[in-house]
Amino acid sequence: MLISKLKLQNWRNFKKIEVELRERVFVIGPNASGKSNLLDVFRFLRDVAQPQGGGLQRAVAARGGMTKLRCLLARRDPEVLIEVELSDRADTPPIWRYTLAFGGKQRVVVTREKVVDLRTDTVILERPNNEDRSDPERLTETNLEQVNTNKNFRAIAQFFGSLTYLHLLPQLLKHTELGATAMLEGDPFGQSFLERIAKTADRTREARLKKIEAALQACVPNMRNLKFARDANTGAPHLEALYEHWRPDAGWQREDQLSDGTLRLLGIMWSLLDGDSLLLLEEPELSLSESIVRQIPALLWKMQRTAKHRRQVFVTTHSEALLEHTSVDPRDVVRLEPSSNGTHAATATAQEKALVAAGYSVAEAMVKVRSSGQLEQLSIF
Repeated sequence: MLISKLKLQNWRNFKKIEVELRERVFVIGPNASGKSNLLDVFRFLRDVAQPQGGGLQRAVAARGGMTKLRCLLARRDPEVLIEVELSDRADTPPIWRYTLAFGGKQRVVVTREKVVDLRTDTVILERPNNEDRSDPERLTETNLEQVNTNKNFRAIAQFFGSLTYLHLLPQLLKHTELGATAMLEGDPFGQSFLERIAKTADRTREARLKKIEAALQACVPNMRNLKFARDANTGAPHLEALYEHWRPDAGWQREDQLSDGTLRLLGIMWSLLDGDSLLLLEEPELSLSESIVRQIPALLWKMQRTAKHRRQVFVTTHSEALLEHTSVDPRDVVRLEPSSNGTHAATATAQEKALVAAGYSVAEAMVKVRSSGQLEQLSIF
């Protein structure tokens, strides 16, 4: 499944937004416009949906409580609302709509929770219901997080529960002692990346590494024979690759010898092949040269096509180069625009689409120029 529409009200920077989404979503905008906060909506739903160690109360508390989560502009209507529509595949009608609204001062309570099967236009769940009114304590939990109440829409809970967020920090792989004492839930920084590879079945692992090696040829042309290995003494998992260089014999290198950019690309490629739910990537251009950043959209598209399950991918970026590739569709881009009434989420205008159709890149077509004599600045910076 994938998310085809998102509606927010009073979520962090966003007073109110509604935006259509596609299989690939590039989120752009100035610093502090809410790119990470937009991705956190989906992480929040994941945290709510997890049957063990999850739930609404913990998800809100992990974000500092309602005062930190609710938009500062939410004065008259303080309810926080998240609504998503889910489709089976890209460019197909939505099949589910899930709505969650909540609020409260002393404790968080569900003010609305609704599930609609859009295939038959049937309301599967609508809260508060009579049971909630007779026992208000029930409203401290969502039905999404309870396996005994989400039976008729468990596919939604499973979809959000299996979401992956990745902001891989290469230094945690190169220096394992840095992350030995603590690991955040969901492993967002890739500390257990090598362990996940090690736990994969041999044939599946080898097939994935071959696909990754082939996809990376455009970015790392001198790397070949990417493989998994274990340390002969400690049994620790490693990734190894053969690098061709000026010396007569090529040299084998392990992950602690690879560049930060190469490790980040490896993590992204593996994540695209390892799962079927939503994948969230923050600033994949870090540690990479512009020439390689330009190839990231093509790499994402290639891996999506070769994966067993095509994952929907959200990418936040500050890089103009990442939007220069011809595979980027202007409809893939969500531009965040801060204002005095909260951040707005805008998609490509008819004029911007026409420019791309005329031969401009998305980066060129969706650049904004500040007026009033100010310095020119890309809207994504």
